[in-house]
Parts: sequence; C-alpha cells; structure tokens
Amino acid sequence: MSLDKPYLDVPGTTIFDAEQSRKGFQLNQFCMSLMTHDNRERFKANERAYLDDFPMTEEQKQAVLARNLNWCISLGGNIYFLAKLGATHGKNFQQMAGSMTGMTEEEYRNMMIAGGRSIAGNRFVGEDGTAQAQHQPQGTSTANGRL
Repeated sequence: MSLDKPYLDVPGTTIFDAEQSRKGFQLNQFCMSLMTHDNRERFKANERAYLDDFPMTEEQKQAVLARNLNWCISLGGNIYFLAKLGATHGKNFQQMAGSMTGMTEEEYRNMMIAGGRSIAGNRFVGEDGTAQAQHQPQGTSTANGRL
C-alpha cells in the first residue's frame, strides 16, 4: 500500500482516482462516444477500425475487444463509462456486474438480494492473513469480467 494513498488498501478493488482517470482518459472517451446511435453502429460494424480512431493503448484496445471489464478497469476504465460499452452489446448493469464477479446474472442478483458480499476478508489488504495483490479487480480469475 502506498503511504500517500491509504485508500488503495481495499482488496479486490481498483480505486478510480486521478491517476486512474489520467490512465484511462482515452478509453473513457471511447466509451462516451458510444452514447450516439451512429457511433454505436460504426463500432459494431468494425470494432477494431473504430477503436483505432482513439489514441488508446494497444492493451486498452485488446481489453475492449475481449469484453473484459475487469481488465478495462485496471487500465483506467470507469465503470459508469464502461456501462455504455455493455449497453452497446445489449447488457444491463446487473449482467455486467455479474460478469465481473464470476457469477451469472441470477447468482449476482440473488447475492445482492441476500445482503451482498460478506465483509469478512474484504475490509483491507491482508485482513485474512494473506498477502493479497493490490489493484486486483474483483472476481476470481482473469476469465471474469467478460461481457
């Protein structure tokens, strides 16, 4: 944990701070472009060509093409902007959140109705005695977070 950023001590969470905002600026600009019908249609017609119109990193483009929301978040994506990517593909926020946690939409909904994820082991890094990686997006594997 960084001494100047004690808020990074949250397991399974990438905090969207000024640093993440700068890192993801072009990725988030791409997502915002999907607010218009014409841009959504252009993107769906040729995703790679549309992405190449934005000065995103290659890794950001690959994360978008893989529909891996956790990866996008780790690269500076803001979930509220990424929601536009999900909506472009007909996904609602609940479906997106489920994919990011390795759950089906129904499993995610049921977990939330039952009170959400347990706080045990989720308060701060190392709370459960293990050395958890920082900036590890929520979920159980790299396969999670795909739309």
